[in-house]
Amino acid sequence: MSHTVLVVWCVLVIAPMIWVLIGSFKTSSEIFASPFSLPAEWGWTNYVSAWTDAEIGRAFFNTVIVVGSALVLVMLLGAMCAYVLGRYEFPGRRAIYYLMLAGLTFPVFLAIVPLFFVLGNVGLRGTLPGLIVTYVAFALPFTVFFLYAFFRGLPEEIAEAAAIDGAGHWRTFFQVMLPMARPGMASVAIFNFLGLWNQFLLPVALNPNQENWVLSQRLAAFVSSAGYAVDFGAMFAAVVITIVPVLITYLIFQRQLQGSVSAGTMK
Repeated sequence: MSHTVLVVWCVLVIAPMIWVLIGSFKTSSEIFASPFSLPAEWGWTNYVSAWTDAEIGRAFFNTVIVVGSALVLVMLLGAMCAYVLGRYEFPGRRAIYYLMLAGLTFPVFLAIVPLFFVLGNVGLRGTLPGLIVTYVAFALPFTVFFLYAFFRGLPEEIAEAAAIDGAGHWRTFFQVMLPMARPGMASVAIFNFLGLWNQFLLPVALNPNQENWVLSQRLAAFVSSAGYAVDFGAMFAAVVITIVPVLITYLIFQRQLQGSVSAGTMK
């Protein structure tokens, strides 16, 4: 019974992806004539059209810049914050940690209007740095919450040995404790990458400049601007271009992700 359920679930997940992949090589007329058949000719015309005519290429590079920069910043800041909260005793530590947890419960759409005016007042609305700062702010609570258990579970004797050898706080963190939390860092980086890459609400509300649009905005505009004359082949190709980096990232790091999640649960 469990195998049957898993097979049905795999079909429900994989079949639409295979259908989109096959449709990305077909013309709109072929898709409407026979949605589930193979294309008459295999070619990259739809991908070239999506990359250039639909400006998916520019949006792709904008997304890489925004997500890559935000991921580096949130991992660095989140690791430092989780390390201090997990390893040091000081007044207000619990309050800061609980405020971080409260950030996980805060709905994104409630912050859209304040963020719209705040970013506009500082000149960051409609810019890539504005999106990067916003992404970091919303991903930081989850990063701290996830890494807190890893740093708190590390042996205290190792930090004491580093201190005896003359290592300061910064050197102990970057050269001793941070490498030991590598499984947690890898897993939370994957989670953050998936969430930031697929982000839609924040870019739509805070990034009106078309030159700085990310993939989610460009895909939405691709469909809405065409009306009834949508090039479905190119649209499917754009969808494939969007999901391929996510699939590759997960396939490469799936073992690390599963192992680190298990380790975090045990701790």
